[in-house]
Amino acid sequence: QMQLVESGGGLVQPGGSLRLSCAASGFILDYYPIGWFRQAPGKEREGVSCISASDGSTSYADSVKGRFTISRDRDTVYLQMNSLKPEDTAVYYCGRSGDHYCTIPKVEVWGQGTQVTVSS
Repeated sequence: QMQLVESGGGLVQPGGSLRLSCAASGFILDYYPIGWFRQAPGKEREGVSCISASDGSTSYADSVKGRFTISRDRDTVYLQMNSLKPEDTAVYYCGRSGDHYCTIPKVEVWGQGTQVTVSS
C-alpha cells in the first residue's frame, strides 16, 4: 500500500521555525516529484512548494518565498519553515505528484496531514 506520512508539526510563536518531514512507504520517494500543500480552516487547499525528482529543482508559493525551503534525500522530503507568521497556520500535507509542477489535481498519493499553529 502506498502511503505518505508527515511529521514535525506543532505550536510555534510568530517568528519561530519548524521542520516538517514526509516519508513514504510502498514506493520509492526519490522517483517522484513531491509537493507540500496546506489548508487553513474555511479555505481551499493550496500549493506551498514542490521539488522535482530529476534534478531537485524547486518552486514556492509567493507567500512563502524566502522563508520556506524544501529539500529531499532518498527517503524523506523536508520543509524547513522559518520566520513563521500566524497566517501560516494550517494543516500541512505532502503529496506525490503525477506532474512536474505539483498541481493539486495531479496529486496521486496524499499524506494524512500535520497541524502547524503559529500563535503567541
